[in-house]
Parts: sequence; C-alpha cells; structure tokens
Amino acid sequence: MAAARLVHQLAAAADGAGSPASARPARRPLRVTVLAEEPHPPYNRVLLAEVLAGRYPTPVIALPAPAAGVAWHGGARVVHIDRAARRVRCADGREFGYDTLVLATGANPVLPPLRGLFTPDRRLPEGVHAFRTMDDCLGLSRAVRPGVRAVVIGGGLLGVSAARALAARGAQVVLAQQAERLMERQLDPNASRLVLRHLADLGVEVHTECRVRDVRAVGGAVRSVELADGYALDADLVVLACGVRPRTGPAAQAGLAVDKGVLVDDALRTSDPHIHAIGDCAQHDGTVYGLAAPALEQADALAGFLAGDDGARYTGTRSLTRLTLTGPGSPFDLAAFGETEARPGDDVVQLADATRGTYRKVVVRDDRLVGGVLVGELGTVGALARAWEGAEPLPDDGPLLHLLTHDGGS
Repeated sequence: MAAARLVHQLAAAADGAGSPASARPARRPLRVTVLAEEPHPPYNRVLLAEVLAGRYPTPVIALPAPAAGVAWHGGARVVHIDRAARRVRCADGREFGYDTLVLATGANPVLPPLRGLFTPDRRLPEGVHAFRTMDDCLGLSRAVRPGVRAVVIGGGLLGVSAARALAARGAQVVLAQQAERLMERQLDPNASRLVLRHLADLGVEVHTECRVRDVRAVGGAVRSVELADGYALDADLVVLACGVRPRTGPAAQAGLAVDKGVLVDDALRTSDPHIHAIGDCAQHDGTVYGLAAPALEQADALAGFLAGDDGARYTGTRSLTRLTLTGPGSPFDLAAFGETEARPGDDVVQLADATRGTYRKVVVRDDRLVGGVLVGELGTVGALARAWEGAEPLPDDGPLLHLLTHDGGS
C-alpha cells in the first residue's frame, strides 16, 4: 500500500496535479520501477478480512493501477542490494539499477514457536495459515466452509477480524488469546468486554489468558491445537494472527542501520542517503507504526521530497484505530486513539449503555485530550480525533461531558 501510494503521488507530481506531492515542479522526470514480490496488482490490505468474510470480491479492494510509464514487476523478490554499484538483484536473477531506492518491504507475520508448526520440509501443515497477504486470504477462502472447525491464535485487531470473518462464513470458530483480554493494545477493559460479547453473539468461542503450545498434524494436515494446560481444540483450520514483524532482512544484509525497523530520518532516508524506507518496515523517531495511515503519510512526504520539494518532511503520525465488525443485526463499530488507560491525576469521562452495547471514554491530562475509545455510536469520533491530533488545550467553558456529545462540544 505504501509503494502504490508513493507511485500515485509521484505521477501526480509529474502531471502537475494539486496534491501535496506537487508543491514544486520535479527537478527532472522520474523513471519509476516497482519490484513487487506479490504477483497481484496493488490492493488494500486493510480490507482482506472483508474479502475473507465474503463481503467484498477481490476486485473491490484493488488500488488504482500504476500510472502509464511506471514499470511494475510482479513476482519480483529482491534478495540482494549492492549499495556500491546501486543495483538490486531478484531471486530469479534479474538485476535493476537505481539512483534512488525506496524500501517498502512491509512486515512478515509472526509465526509463534509452537511444536509441530512446521512439517519436516519447513512448510506449514495443510490447514494452517498466516493472514497477511492476498494469497493467505485466498487460501483461507478456499478452505473455509460451513461447519469447518477453525482456531484463531491471537486476539489483537487482526485476530478479531479473522475470527469474525470466518464466523460469517459459517465456521465453528475458537479464538485463543494469550493476554487477559481482546485487543489489549488498543482498548480498555470495558471496550474489550464489548468486543468479546459481539464475537460471542456471532458464535465465536473466546479463550483469554490461554497459551497455545502445540499444533497436531496427521498426514501433513492439521487436526488439533493443544493448549498449555493440556486441553486440545479440534481444528480443520488454524489462523496465525500473532502480530507482524518489520521486514528488515534486505536492509540489514545491505548494512543499513536497523533496529526494530529500518531507521529513517524526517526525509525518510536510511543510513544510506540514496536509500529511503516507508511503511511497515520503517522506524521513524523510535516508532514502527504498522498501520495504514502512517504508511500513506510517509509515502506522501517522500513523494514530495523526491519530486523536488526539499522542505517535504515526515514528522510522525497520531493514528486512530478503527474497526467495523459486520454480522447479524447492525454493524459493530469501534475506534481508539492515544492513551486509553488513565494515569493518576488524569480526568476521565465515560458513558456506557449496556442495553445498546455502546461505550465512550476520553482521557484528559493537563487540559488536553490524550486518548479515547468509542464502541457503538461513533458520531463524536471526528471531533474527538481532531482535538487529540491538535493537542491544543480544551475549552474551559463547559464540562468534559461535552466531549462525548454528538456535536463534539462545538
């Protein structure tokens, strides 16, 4: 997604369109080559769960096609970067030269250290899937059917989305979460309980504080998942939703500075001034975001810089997590931003309606909104997000409760 956005913005700059990337005319025409490991045209990865749920066909999540003149090579996995010669080599032997190289290598799914997770030839057993790419999604779509027994390992944003999608396809779903609650990184306990209730309404069986230790396969196909307490969950499908890790291998092998991600400055430059990095693989100011919004903002900033705007800079993203879960009845919406857990001395405002399944909470520190979580009715999310992103002192002409009204206190 980051690479596709960058290419789109560079094309807009070349055409003189009124986008941020075209603030200044390009110094010279840019010849753009994209080496994409996946064979598919660019797509919106955020919507893969909707494809798995059967809500969208794959063409719906396609991103705009690369502009004319962009050389797009699918199925091109880069295995070596020669910084001295400014060339990259692909697994199939093809080589490409560059003046400027942009790494948008994304992230790999975390494969937990479970016994039996790999076959002797280091493959996942039949029925065990990561859930990161279009191929992962298509493989799961072919395997799921009404009544199939599916175990989702991981109860974060991806795991919850995968469990809901499989349940929508009629699978018997069990979600195993090692932490004490669902989506613990984004939500407070009250909001997590509402997510749990929603999944239960869809027929998903949720186990928290539950560690998986073993994947059992027979004849190369998964048959069960064993928990640390010895309890076994029968499984025809297993989905690994244990998080992602920035894909830094090519950068590290080339000798670039790498920590959790590829280290970049405000111009998205790596330790080599001829190489930039954006998206899930990049670490800016100590942060690896792993979210779509920062990746797109980084692409916009880099497009401006490469198109000749020396003042184009990326200074960080204050991003909001939003998830819509569809199922029986009305959709279940949630949004979370900033710090959802209060510190001593913080002001907290909460509104909850157990009957309607709605919940709103904001955290205020030193007269500034530092975080919030909303479940159900999201009429105030826009105003709250703007107040949080601006980090301006809140008006003192009304109670904090006004923050949670539908007009956002305006």
